Amino acid sequence: MNPYVVLRVVSKLLIPLIFLFGFYVHFHGEYSPGGGFSAGVVLGVGVILYALIFGMDAARKAVPPWWARIGMAMGAFIFAGVGFVSLFMGGNFLDYTALDPNRTYLGQHLGIVAVEFGVRMSVTAVIIAIFYAFAGRERTGDTAEG
Repeated sequence: MNPYVVLRVVSKLLIPLIFLFGFYVHFHGEYSPGGGFSAGVVLGVGVILYALIFGMDAARKAVPPWWARIGMAMGAFIFAGVGFVSLFMGGNFLDYTALDPNRTYLGQHLGIVAVEFGVRMSVTAVIIAIFYAFAGRERTGDTAEG
C-alpha cells in the first residue's frame, strides 16, 4: 500500500481550491489587495504542490516546460502591448483612459484587467519555470570527505 494515500487524496481536494482562490485573487484584485502578481504566485504554488505530491513527470505532463517559456513571453507581451496601444491611441504609456476616451471608466477597467492578466500569466510561468529548473538539477557533492 502506498504510504502517501492521505496526501494524494487531500491534495486532489486542495489543489482545485488553490486554483480557485488564485483566480479569485486575480479577478477581485482591482477592488481589493491582490491582483496579477499575487494570483500568479498562488497558481504557481498550486502546480508546485502537484509536482511534490504526484512527481515531476506528472507535473511536466500537466504543465509542460514549453508552456512556462511561452507564458513568460506572452505575459510580458500583453503587458507591453497594453502600453503601446495606449501610446498609439494618443495617451501616455499605460494611460488607460486613452483606451476609450469617451468613457474613461471603461478604458480604465479594460486596461487594468488586461495588464493584470499579463502579469498573472508571467508570474505563474516564472514560478513554474524556476521550480522546474531547480527540481531538474542533479545533486552533486553529497558525499562528506573526511
